[in-house]
Amino acid sequence: MLTAEQNELLTRVGRGTPCGDLMRRYWHPIAAVSELDGNKWNKRVRLLGEDLVLYRDKQGRIGLITEACPHRRASLAFGLPTDNGIRCPYHGWAFGHGGECLEQPNEPEKSAFRHKVKTPAYSVEEMGGVFWAYLGPAESKPLLPRLDGFVAEGTVRMLGSAIIPCNWLQIMENSLDPVHTEWLHGHTYEFVKEQKGQSHKVAISAHHEKIAFREFDHGITKHRLLTGQSEDCDDWKVGHPIVFPHILSVGAGDEKFNSRYYAFQIRVPVDDTHTMHLWYTAYVPPKGYKVAAHLLDKVYTYDVPYLDENGDYILDNVDAQDIMAWITQGAIADRTQENLGASDNGIALYRRVLRREIKKVEEGVDPMFTFRDAAKNVRIDLPNEADKHHNSDGARSWIMRIHAAHSPIAEDVCRMYDANKPAPAPLRVVG
Repeated sequence: MLTAEQNELLTRVGRGTPCGDLMRRYWHPIAAVSELDGNKWNKRVRLLGEDLVLYRDKQGRIGLITEACPHRRASLAFGLPTDNGIRCPYHGWAFGHGGECLEQPNEPEKSAFRHKVKTPAYSVEEMGGVFWAYLGPAESKPLLPRLDGFVAEGTVRMLGSAIIPCNWLQIMENSLDPVHTEWLHGHTYEFVKEQKGQSHKVAISAHHEKIAFREFDHGITKHRLLTGQSEDCDDWKVGHPIVFPHILSVGAGDEKFNSRYYAFQIRVPVDDTHTMHLWYTAYVPPKGYKVAAHLLDKVYTYDVPYLDENGDYILDNVDAQDIMAWITQGAIADRTQENLGASDNGIALYRRVLRREIKKVEEGVDPMFTFRDAAKNVRIDLPNEADKHHNSDGARSWIMRIHAAHSPIAEDVCRMYDANKPAPAPLRVVG
């Protein structure tokens, strides 16, 4: 149980708040590169309580600037691209990538007024077909961490997204809670199917015999031992990581069966009571499989719904189940009213780490998962289970029960792995 003050400390992300200052020391994914393709020049972005505009200038360079023009507060979301930035559609004031005012068309020609005007603007970089933003102090800007799945070549990539009306922390804490999988994604799913007259048992409902958590350089690894498993299994020995502060890596490294994929859930704080949840997946084609060229050209984007046509929560999809659990805790979960048990020790650990890293920033020290040496940032390989029990129902079954079912290329990915299924053993005729 936390005090109200502790809950405020860990959940508020506005500028000048302790957690907001911590979050501003990290890069955040804000859009797919394909979202600014063609005739699309600008995109509204709300991040860490700030209303911003992602834009492309006439030279193709990407910028990120405060949405309200500092002249008369009109929206730059409808701004015009220039050679060096963006121009306000209302009175034509032009701004550069650093937020400096470059031109004021109707002011006196020799006026120095424009040199006194500046608006907040931020750094943007591209990685893995995604734009990432940094909103912290320029002098403290770290390198954009080159996570394995975002820099792996020759993968089939997709990016799902949803705006969740609740605070980022209760979403992140879900990742430190292994046992919810057997109930929410296992037994609850099976019950929903049973009510529809469909008997459907899934591997994810297996019982947790033991759970464990270990800190490592980039965050915390999560480990589970399920009924029937030995302690030599990857689920227990290797586990998968929560990359600090807001990334879950849940891919699988099953090279033996050519079913390697990288999967990330990233909880991007929009403001105190909204989170942009992103699902980024990069599928490694099985050896020898010829991938259609269009599947490698871009990151395919899609929305992830969590309500059905009647406005009820969707309860037969893994990610929609999670979203139900997050939202029903309230806009900001009241942690003064909770009662944590022994199975919640991962959540308690994450909160301790979060407080520790907030304190580092307050003391002027880099928080964990900060990179400044390019030689150490060529590719950051994360631990992931090769033989993940929860995937044992097969690639198609798993893909069609999670967010990826809504992807425009879901069937293409399923076919890619279907083609790699081992052939059934031939029947032996006796007699």
